[in-house]
Amino acid sequence: MYRAIVALSLMAPVLAWGQSELLEAPPSSVNALQDRAYRLQNEFTVMVGLLPSDPYTKGVYAQGGYAFHFNDYFGIQARGAYSLSLPTSLRQQLERDFVVLPTAFTRVLFFAGGDVIFRPLYGKLSVLNTSVVHGEVHLLAGGSAFGFTDGLTPSLRPAVNFGGGGRLFLGRNASLRLDVVNHIVLAAPGAMSGITNVLAISLGLAVNFGGTE
Repeated sequence: MYRAIVALSLMAPVLAWGQSELLEAPPSSVNALQDRAYRLQNEFTVMVGLLPSDPYTKGVYAQGGYAFHFNDYFGIQARGAYSLSLPTSLRQQLERDFVVLPTAFTRVLFFAGGDVIFRPLYGKLSVLNTSVVHGEVHLLAGGSAFGFTDGLTPSLRPAVNFGGGGRLFLGRNASLRLDVVNHIVLAAPGAMSGITNVLAISLGLAVNFGGTE
């Protein structure tokens, strides 16, 4: 009996410590994520791009834009682009062997529009364990107006677009930005042609003002 009493007295502090640990258990969820190192607000972009989807004519374009970012996730942007058309080998063969006139092919002259921007992913990568680069992924959806020419006849056609892209931050005020956007171009009023898909791939420099680090 004496030995049992001594053993219980020695175990009492251990039991008391275990009960205190249970009462002070950590919360079920812990926020261990770091805050963003770079934030955007007033973003100006200068980009060059390619329109690769037309089998007869490829477009090379220059684009400028402005975006306002409300917070780390949502923003809106306005953009406009002017395109130069380059004939493909298929088109040159048709013109040479079948005497198809150049005016028979539709070309994109320009396009402009606006988008809603959603930026759900942000992160950083280690480069050879010597430096760290920050980047993010964004999604786009909006509307556009396309200027086409069918020979000598210009036409203006509406479009809806969706796509995405990403950026690598060069610092607080600059980043490299890539956009890949598919434009679903509707038929012009009274036109015989139907819906056209125009894929636009652009890469350029974005300059930001007003964001905090």
